[in-house]
Amino acid sequence: MDYRNIRLERQGRIATLTLARPESGNTISDAGTLAELLDALAGIEAAADLSVLILTGSGTIFSAGGNVRDMRDRAGMFAGQPIEVYESYRRSVQRLTLQMARLDQVTIAAVNGAAVGAGCDLALMCDLRLAARSARFGQTFVNVGLIPGDGGLWFLARIVPRHVAADLVFTGRLVGADEALRLGLVNEVVEDAQLAERARGLAETIAARPPLALRQAKRLLNRAYEATLPDFLDLCAAYQAMLHQTDDHRQALAAYFEKRTG
Repeated sequence: MDYRNIRLERQGRIATLTLARPESGNTISDAGTLAELLDALAGIEAAADLSVLILTGSGTIFSAGGNVRDMRDRAGMFAGQPIEVYESYRRSVQRLTLQMARLDQVTIAAVNGAAVGAGCDLALMCDLRLAARSARFGQTFVNVGLIPGDGGLWFLARIVPRHVAADLVFTGRLVGADEALRLGLVNEVVEDAQLAERARGLAETIAARPPLALRQAKRLLNRAYEATLPDFLDLCAAYQAMLHQTDDHRQALAAYFEKRTG
């Protein structure tokens, strides 16, 4: 597929996906953008030689989420009777949510500006979040009489304490980068001009780790929120037994001992 609304670049074990419709606020609710995102993410998921995905926006905004003009006009995914809108959410933006959750690659949101509504949720779907100083985050759905229909609240509730999530969801207020760091929404705040370089540096650090161990570690991290402790321990033992037999493990051990003895 030739992409018009996004850019996908790859260097080594790192892919960078950029929302590339700054004139629309990098919204993600239109059919064309969603189709491109789903196609790109499916390809990334299938790429065994990719370890890290950086997700960012073009221009001075990360993503404004849903297109409010389409909401007003009852157009696109917001058109039709309630049952039609229900099915539209399931077939469109919720597929994006599920695709992001399925990725074995480590995902880094490089939030270069406003991330509001579904745009905020897209950042929350990533494993790690770096915020530019100018970044703003907003669970703004209630401001337009809606809830996070893309399932973003599922992620928010696992990232911050309940009372913090309640504040953000019930007030719909915008949060600056420094407050986002204090609340635990992001891992780090950097100056705007340094964001791309910092995201790349973090991605390179992660991508240098043994790739099979990275994938299994992410799978375990995701299951840690759902599994009982006995089931989780069983998974840990199974994954560990497999990893002990890999070339990744043997090469990592060799590198460790070479550095220690050299």
